[in-house]
Amino acid sequence: MAKTSPKAPIFDGSNIPDQVEGVVDATYDWVQVYWLKVLIAIGAGAVIVLALLWVRRLGDRLCRKPGFAGGWGVILGHAIARTNLFFIVTLAAQLVSGYAGAPGEVAKTISFLFTVASVFQAAIWARELILGTIEHRTRSEHYSGEALLSAMGLIRLLVTVVLFAIALVVVLDNLGVNVTGLVAGLGVGGIAIGLAAQGIFGDLFAALAIIFDRPFRRGDKIAYDNTTGIIEAIGLKSTRIRAFTGELRIISNRNLLDKEIQNQTVRQHVRISLMIGVAYETPPETLARLPQLLTEIVEGEGGKVARAGFESFGASSLDFALQFDVPGDDWATAHDTRNRVLVSLMKRFAAEGISIPYPTQTTYTAAPDGTLVMPYPQVQPVEVHRAD
Repeated sequence: MAKTSPKAPIFDGSNIPDQVEGVVDATYDWVQVYWLKVLIAIGAGAVIVLALLWVRRLGDRLCRKPGFAGGWGVILGHAIARTNLFFIVTLAAQLVSGYAGAPGEVAKTISFLFTVASVFQAAIWARELILGTIEHRTRSEHYSGEALLSAMGLIRLLVTVVLFAIALVVVLDNLGVNVTGLVAGLGVGGIAIGLAAQGIFGDLFAALAIIFDRPFRRGDKIAYDNTTGIIEAIGLKSTRIRAFTGELRIISNRNLLDKEIQNQTVRQHVRISLMIGVAYETPPETLARLPQLLTEIVEGEGGKVARAGFESFGASSLDFALQFDVPGDDWATAHDTRNRVLVSLMKRFAAEGISIPYPTQTTYTAAPDGTLVMPYPQVQPVEVHRAD
């Protein structure tokens, strides 16, 4: 199997003094011969630099317009404003060096400087875009003032270290340095740090997942397992929930996202379910119109009936199922509507002569001879003698 030859570096680090002297001599000879093209290239490069500086100033203006493009213009503006002057100059030189017919030593030097500048500039842009996106999410109206904002220092450090480590490896690779050992060392070190702090990183990534996926927000009413409460704060490691029973419950972000969460804030209505029993003696005609009667009662109190009908034959009553919805997500309002519906139901049943029985049971016992012993005193019939 043929071996591939190593890639030629952009810049050879050996014999630097001789290379510098060679670049200077080549530049002097080049300027003497192609002075007109050099002047035109310098003018074109100056125009390119001025244009890029104007674009950078445009980025500063975007930073002062928080309402532009829903706030995303500020993120783009910050990235543009962080464009380095060294990158602008090397970019202009790279663009015009071909026209000016630069000698090999000069073109190679410009290409090397442009590679270094562009790699680190790309890392800066990526950092600004990533951090800007996270900050845009955390500074929205739903996350303003939360403890998660204090974690931005750690997030900024992690993003910066990762991006500039990648940029450094790319630059060293272009210099001809064997970066295999460096990459392996960084990989092993990253694994060791990840294993040592996997709990912290797990909760950190869970917090970021809450920001971007938005299963819930601060102030939402949620329910998980046997806990129901209101989100008070979303932190770097944990989320604080004020339970309806009064206590403050704290759960790690990773454990919380592993559970099935019911977000009650985003529901469109609250459903109330009731089972209503009427006496077996109720006439069939009344039983037939009972669903319509229940619907009228619920709609009269502002609810919307989902189901009203005969459910089953109970032990001591004929059971009717009633389910109705109350618009909104406020349980207090739904509970108040439920109370009004029950009171109206009692009034209407009383006016219609419909009885709601309570469970009753009669026990009969028997004497040794098998005759029933009645649970109430027996009155002997009185004999009436008729006089002739």
